[in-house]
Amino acid sequence: MSKKRRNHSNTFKAKVALAAIREDKTIAEISSQHGVHASQVNAWKKQVLNNLEAIFAGNYSSLSVDHQADKIKELHAKIGELTVERDFFDRALNRIR
Repeated sequence: MSKKRRNHSNTFKAKVALAAIREDKTIAEISSQHGVHASQVNAWKKQVLNNLEAIFAGNYSSLSVDHQADKIKELHAKIGELTVERDFFDRALNRIR
C-alpha cells in the first residue's frame, strides 16, 4: 500500500529552507526535525537561493505562483461550500411550497 502524498504549506517550506540556509544544524537534523526527506530540504533551499535575486529586483510575479494556486484551491472550496448550501436551502424552500 502506498503512502498518501503530503502537501506542505508555503510557510512551512520557507521555515525549513531558512533553517537550512542558516546552517545551524545539518540537513539531516533539519529533515528529521521537520519530518521531510533531506533531498526535499535541499530542493527548497536551492529554490529560495535561486529566487533571491527576483525578490530584490522587485519581480514577484514568478514567486507568487504557489500563492495563487493556494488561493485558487481555497476559492474552489468556498464555491463548493456555497453551492451545497444553496442547494440545501433550495430543496428546503421547495418542500415548504
